[in-house]
Order: sequence, then structure tokens, then C-alpha cells
Amino acid sequence: MATFDKLNDLRIRKENLKQGGGSSRIDKQHEAGKKTARERLAILLDEGSFVEVDAFVETRGIDFDMQKKKIPGDGVVTGYGTIDGRLVFVSAQDFTVIGGSLGEMHAKKITKVMDMAMKMGAPFISINDSGGARIEEGIDALSGFGDIFLRNTLASGVIPQISVIMGPCAGGAVYSPAITDFVFMVDKTSHMFITGPQVIKAVTGEDVSFDELGGARTHNTISGVAHFECPDEETCFSQLKQLISYLPENNLCDPEEIFTQDDINRLDSELNSIIPDDPNKPYDMYDIIKRVADGGEFFEIQAGFAKNIIIGFARFGGKTAGIIANQPKVSAGALDVNASDKAARFIRFCDAFNIPLVTFTDVPGYLPGVNQEYNGIIRHGAKLLYAFSEATVPKVNVIIRKAYGGAYIAMNSKHLGADMVFAWPTAEIAVMGPEGAANIIFKKEIGQAADPIAFRQEKIQEYRDKLANPYVAAARGYVDDVIEPATTRQRIISALDMLAGKRESRPSRKHGNIPL
Repeated sequence: MATFDKLNDLRIRKENLKQGGGSSRIDKQHEAGKKTARERLAILLDEGSFVEVDAFVETRGIDFDMQKKKIPGDGVVTGYGTIDGRLVFVSAQDFTVIGGSLGEMHAKKITKVMDMAMKMGAPFISINDSGGARIEEGIDALSGFGDIFLRNTLASGVIPQISVIMGPCAGGAVYSPAITDFVFMVDKTSHMFITGPQVIKAVTGEDVSFDELGGARTHNTISGVAHFECPDEETCFSQLKQLISYLPENNLCDPEEIFTQDDINRLDSELNSIIPDDPNKPYDMYDIIKRVADGGEFFEIQAGFAKNIIIGFARFGGKTAGIIANQPKVSAGALDVNASDKAARFIRFCDAFNIPLVTFTDVPGYLPGVNQEYNGIIRHGAKLLYAFSEATVPKVNVIIRKAYGGAYIAMNSKHLGADMVFAWPTAEIAVMGPEGAANIIFKKEIGQAADPIAFRQEKIQEYRDKLANPYVAAARGYVDDVIEPATTRQRIISALDMLAGKRESRPSRKHGNIPL
């Protein structure tokens, strides 16, 4: 064959690759409201930056007529490209080819780019849209899942790993996204579950739809498996790009510093009156976060799950920081099982990737109740204590209002290694709230008083004046300074700048044993 003919043959083969499973299957994909693997990568990556790897790989299976299904690509598109000029490695399952099912060679394509991502120290993004393990390949398919899970685990804390669910993801396939750092889902077209509705119906008799069982809303509000719920694929990729902008390439890098026009010494007098006079009246913690962050921008994570705690990224003086904040508007900001899990995992991510932590504390305690105890609030609550204690990145805490009991300790207190702790004059730091404390300390006196109600109020105020204020903690050195709320942004940035060169070591060990 002449050179020209060989070049022409190569071009034809590559053009055929772009057709995936053929026009009819592509049409079905579009009819289902989904884009193809290549269309998705074109949206996600910078124009013209995608370089495909292993395009000609095909299954080696021959059983059950698999020799008739030897389609180049084997149901997944892999390679690398850039997002806003930053290198990323990608895999995108192609549902139009053998249902995107995972077989031996399909998995080898994915693990190859995962290995490349580790060597290059760049984020890995996996787009999932698959019918699951390729049954015709048996143990070879199962071994492929195991190879991916192992690499997910080895890469954890080394490079950012992001999973994007854009179709079915069932059975063993769900565990790769579960190990990764962030999971995106699209409303109506994304589904994750161990066993599908039909199996559940047959085994337990429960009747549930795909969306109710494993849709985006379910995993973003009830289970906490996912971190982002998006209305469509375009919005999903837009949010993913925004997330990437806050992250470093790997655990040996710092996040990119972004130029900001927001004055680092900007004061906000509105903060001086944002806390209600009534200590039991809620306010919106988002108002504080956005007032102190660069440009009022806050990129929230898991917005629909465990709303009593807020996590996400913001910038201070152009530098990324992880935010953890109690939300007084939901369950008074109390810590519960889900809030503890949500915050602890985020803290550990930030610590792994050199992202400083800024905490806004207003917590009345751990949420009481039989249900919480039965669900292990002791074990789950300990995760938050463990995560803050373990973290060696710069840690800054601002105590806004309530900081009671064990929850005060858990929310990035000086006792767990916080580097700088600030308190507003409205802060109440004590074993418990003044009302409860007065009821216990002065129980007998209240019962004997001529006017029990007035006497009780007097003792509540006495406890507040003596103990439930920031000055006692400041006198002990547990609060570094009581600050005017208007200066909060300025003080946070100053603290983070001072802590930029922080070096803190831990005892040598293989790893700790977090109370999972």
C-alpha cells in the first residue's frame, strides 16, 4: 500500500472512531437528553487541546459473540487536555458503544490515563455513562473495576479526582466516584445505585423510580453521595471548571493566586449590626461569608445536604481558602451526623491540597435526640474533631456568636490546633447556653424565689456576664483577639498572610485511624 493510501486509511479510521456506535445510537443518546462522550469533552476542555490516547484499543473478548463487537475505543474515550490552560487527564464513557460497559481493555484505557495523571501531577476527571460491568467478559470486567478502585485510592490526596455522572452508574461502578473527591450529577439523566429499582422490587417489594432511588436530587439532599446537582450538562461543566480554578494541580502545589481588585483592607460596617440582639434569633451565615470574601464570591459545595453546616471555597486577597461555617438558619447551626461527615471530609481534602481553612462559628452544640444517638453522633461527631486536629494547613477561626460545649471545641478551636482564633463581641463561649446553665446552677434558688421568672432572668444574665462572653476565653489565651466585626476581612487576610509559611509536623506513622 502506497504512503498516500496508508495516510488516507488512517484518516478514515480516525473519522470512523468519531462516529462511536453509529448515527442511530448517537441519535438515541441525544433523544435521551445526553451528549456523546466526545461532545462532552469538547465542552469541558479548552478548544483544540484534547489529545486522545488508546483510540484504537478494542476488546479481546471472544465469548458470547464478543468478536462481533470489536469496536475501536471499547466504549470509553481517554486522553488529556487543558481547562483554562491547566493540564487535566480525562476519561469519558461512550454509551453509544456497547452501552459504555466496562470490560478488560476499557478499564486498561482508564487506568493508563490515571497512571499518567499521577506521574504528571495533574487532576483526573472521569465522566461516567455506562451500563455497568460487561457481563460477557466475566472476571476480566470485575478485575478492571478493582484496578480502577486501587488507583483511585492511591491517588487520593495526591491529585484532585472528580467524577461526573452523566447517565447510569450502577453496581460496582459507583465505588470509583465514591472514592473520588467531588461528584457532579445532572438532573433527570444521572443515576447512581448499588441495585436498581427492579431488583429492589423483587427482593424487598419496595416500588421506587430511578430518580427517587438514585437521581441527582436524592444524592445531593438525602444521601450526601454527590456534591453538585446541575440542571443540564452545560451547567455541570461550567461548575466543574469553576471548581478546578480553586484547586492546585497536586498535593505539592498551592492553588493559583488570582488578582483581585477587592481591597484587602476593606471594612464593612454592616457586619457590626448583622447579629440580632436576641441570641435565639437566626440570621443567614451566607451574608457574613460573602461580605468578607473577595468580590463577595463563594463557591459552595454540597449546598443541598446537611444545610446546618456550610462548606465551600472563597478567596481572600486572591488566595483560595476552604470555608466551614455553621448555619443558624437551619437547626440553629447545631452539629449532627450528616453535618459532621460533610465538614470532616472537606477539611481533610483542603488539608491534603494545601488549602487554608477559615471557620465561622455559631454553634449551640451537637443536635440532641434518640435518632442522632442511634445513628452514631458520637462516632460521626468525632470525625470533625479528628479532621481539624489532623489538619496542618493554616487554620483561622472566627467565633461569631454561640460556641457551646463539645461543639465549641470541634469547630476549629485553639484546643485542636487553630492558629488564630478571633471572636466578635457577640460571642458566647461556654459549656452551655446561659439559659440551661442557670437552670442547672441555680435550680434550687429559682424554685425558692419569690418571683422565679425574674430571678431566673437575673441569673441568666449573671452567667452571661461572668462566663458566656469572649473575654474570659481571651483572658486564657484561647481567643487571640476580640475584634470589631467590620474588620473581619482585614484580620482574616492578615492572619492568612502571616501563616503562609507555616510548617507543622506530626509524629511518624503509617496513618491514623479516623473514626469511620
